[in-house]
Amino acid sequence: MNPKSLFTRRFVIAGAGGTAVALTLGDLIFPGTSIAAEKPKKGGKLVYAVLGHNSKHKSIKKAKHPYAGIEIRTKNVYNALTWVDQDLSVHPEVATKWEAVSDDQTVWEVDIREGIKFHDGRDLTVEDVIASYDFHRNKKLGTSFAKKMLAKVEKAGPNKVRFHLQSPNAEFAWWAAEYRQVIMPAAPLDKIGMDGIGSGPFKFAKIDPQRRVIYEANDKYWGDGPHLDSLEVVVQPMSAAMNGYRSKQFDMVLAIDPAMVPQFEKLPDTVVDIAKAGSQMLTVLPKYEGSPFNDKRIRQALTLAIDRQKIVDIVYGGKSAWITNDTHMANFNADFLAKSVVRDVKKAKKLLADAGHPNGITLPTLYYSSYYPEIDRVFQVLSESVKDAGITLPIEARQKSGYRKWRVEDKKKTRKHRFAMGPVGPRNPAANLFRMARPTYNESGYWHPSAKGDEYIALYKKAMATGDAKERRAVYHEMQRILHEEVPTLFVIGRRSIDVHRSNVKGWTAHSQSWSGKFDAVWKS
Repeated sequence: MNPKSLFTRRFVIAGAGGTAVALTLGDLIFPGTSIAAEKPKKGGKLVYAVLGHNSKHKSIKKAKHPYAGIEIRTKNVYNALTWVDQDLSVHPEVATKWEAVSDDQTVWEVDIREGIKFHDGRDLTVEDVIASYDFHRNKKLGTSFAKKMLAKVEKAGPNKVRFHLQSPNAEFAWWAAEYRQVIMPAAPLDKIGMDGIGSGPFKFAKIDPQRRVIYEANDKYWGDGPHLDSLEVVVQPMSAAMNGYRSKQFDMVLAIDPAMVPQFEKLPDTVVDIAKAGSQMLTVLPKYEGSPFNDKRIRQALTLAIDRQKIVDIVYGGKSAWITNDTHMANFNADFLAKSVVRDVKKAKKLLADAGHPNGITLPTLYYSSYYPEIDRVFQVLSESVKDAGITLPIEARQKSGYRKWRVEDKKKTRKHRFAMGPVGPRNPAANLFRMARPTYNESGYWHPSAKGDEYIALYKKAMATGDAKERRAVYHEMQRILHEEVPTLFVIGRRSIDVHRSNVKGWTAHSQSWSGKFDAVWKS
């Protein structure tokens, strides 16, 4: 991969009333450019604020485990086989090479990097990789990706591991970068990962559950860096994070409310960094008996009635969100297929009339929760905008605690989920499109079985068994055309992650996958 691509999209504002400057990696490291390279400085402490913690992080007992750390940002302490960069391209980490050794993409062999040591000085070996993935694929303890995709993992040589997948996956390398699928020292299933020992650039030093974690530099780190002596992460609400930044308590605030951008832009020596993508606000359209969303025309009318550009302009200042295509795909991805029509109020009205609602329709209450600081404003604009097509859409915010369980369970078994929003993060095309291909997955509103749903699943299986990337792209585009037409799920808006840091913080770039951000290259001037 061309290293310049990592920085070509960076949006920076430095200083009070400063001028926006677009910097490329070439500006920083190639001779003859306008900005001279800076050599990283060793030492110092960096404190950053986050606006929420991992829901699994509840007590000191499991606080060091990669599944239950205060952040889902596991890259501070752990490494995975691969890493996904800011452009969602995949890179080696613990793995140095991977290849499909079966034509159907079900068997992969991975070469493991030599010379990596865990924090306690032990060498990272093939046995550690196998033990880690035996944990990840464990039916009770593991992560959903590994449980559903991995059949067996075995040693194939002194530094080689063989993965047997339950079904083809041509994009195995991206799957291996998932934030929970880290490599831990081999141990029994009930103990692995509990000691917090990884091979990443930092080690756990002190934990205040649900509030604060301090990391110290790993002097045995196998890669470049870390340059900092220590990292501290503090969980804060947006207002407190802003005040803490103003008072110089924090060097960085990650994933800020987009409404706060103008305030941060006015502060001296401040960088506002907007990633290429971020999370989307997915809304399940339930298709249980009696649901209006069983009628495709109503689903189509709803998505055509939303004024997404107004949401971008009002809530995101016109620049920190993108208009979705009713799939999990991020719009900068080469495999993204834009919809031919984003909003068409006239067509929405006709669809409603054809469905028996010539005078408009009142939909069930749409529920959402405070996953993002600006979420109330998003749904207020959405609800108001669909009135143009004759759609009345009541909305209701609910507490985040217990929200996910509440929205997908139903004791009477008459409904598997509610008309409700859930957050989704950007991944590679296979993972993105997979979510609509699972017959038992509530995100699609149980779109299956249906003729188009079955066709979509067949196309997904074809794509996963296709090793050639260009051939897969053609299949991915056909899958997206189906989703554009069927609208099994509504994707309201895509929000770009926005990070803020002081101008003396170097080496950080806002990441489309917030959990994949890495501090090993970060330093303070």
